[in-house]
Amino acid sequence: MHSSTQFLIAIGSILLFAIAADVIGKHTFLPRVTLLLLFGVIIGKDVLDLIPPIVTNQFELLADIALIMVGFLIGGKLTRKSMQGTVGKTLWISNSAVLITVSIVSISLLLIGIETQLAILLGCIATATAPAATIDVISESNYQGPFASLLISIVAIDDALGLIVFSIGIAFVSALNGNEYSMYPVLIALKEIGGAIILGAGIGLPAAYLTGRLNPGQPILVEALALVFLCGGLAIWLNVSFLIASIVMGCVIVNLAKHHDYPFHAIEGIEWIFLIIFFTLAGASLSLESLVSIGLIGIVYIIARVIGKILGGFLGAKISKADKATQNWIGPALLPQAGVAVGMALVASTKFPQYQQLLLSVVISTTIFFEIVGPIVTRYALNRVQSHNNQFFENN
Repeated sequence: MHSSTQFLIAIGSILLFAIAADVIGKHTFLPRVTLLLLFGVIIGKDVLDLIPPIVTNQFELLADIALIMVGFLIGGKLTRKSMQGTVGKTLWISNSAVLITVSIVSISLLLIGIETQLAILLGCIATATAPAATIDVISESNYQGPFASLLISIVAIDDALGLIVFSIGIAFVSALNGNEYSMYPVLIALKEIGGAIILGAGIGLPAAYLTGRLNPGQPILVEALALVFLCGGLAIWLNVSFLIASIVMGCVIVNLAKHHDYPFHAIEGIEWIFLIIFFTLAGASLSLESLVSIGLIGIVYIIARVIGKILGGFLGAKISKADKATQNWIGPALLPQAGVAVGMALVASTKFPQYQQLLLSVVISTTIFFEIVGPIVTRYALNRVQSHNNQFFENN
């Protein structure tokens, strides 16, 4: 069969299954993200091996496009109105969840005899979350309350916080190993984050005033896609975080484009198409063999990360005087973990090849768990908060 024929049939089949996943997701406890990942696992190389190489070879490109769009839409939700009164909560919860997760995962691994350097690296990697999965679960739930807005705000800065903590961890491990250039990773991270902020603002500022003129009030699809692809391409070329750059660009546009009625409506129509392919191919790329070989380290990592996120979210919400429902459920809502963690593991294994085999096997295997189970817990948390709020309004 011709390669283009294989590509079209594969993409068409994936999109058709996504419709079924949407319907199933509305009638079960499983979010569509988890269903698409499971579908990807089934048709992937470890089970039925139905996806042709011409599709899997494009996974990196499709993943980048999907995540750039996610970042753009996250930024578009960070309006002055949505952030009013939540900045303090966002910072407290984010920092608390990150620091406590690092501490609990690292200490737990040390207690079972893992080498200090490896325990620190895994602790730092555990801070990463999955913005695409989290945002899609929020979108699917149709819940627009303050809890969802707060969760979006936390996810928006999580990538930056995770990158900083991971870079500090790399520097610390380098110092323990006697590397005199141990501070270089921190400087690289600051350059990656700072460069992304400058790039996002540099594109967002003129775009805020120039877009939405051809079709008054709403930017057309061509304008939205041009911004997404330009920002993502330049970020990758300049070696800065394309996710942070796209978040900053979206945030700048939504807050400065006063003539826009709804600046991101055009792109929302096609974002889900890329996310469908992204989640399915992500599932297809997961190695079940890694999951089987998870061992004691992987189990301790999973339990410690769950405790760290829940306890960190609870304490951050408590200190910032968030409501009871937020205190109980913001931590569980932050459990999804995906490509960012694997990316960190690849960087760490390149820098410290002596830990490569154990580092990659633990992170990849536990990522499978959190990719599938995490969105289920996030959806459950959203439902519980929504039920709590509905009950509160009924009683008052």
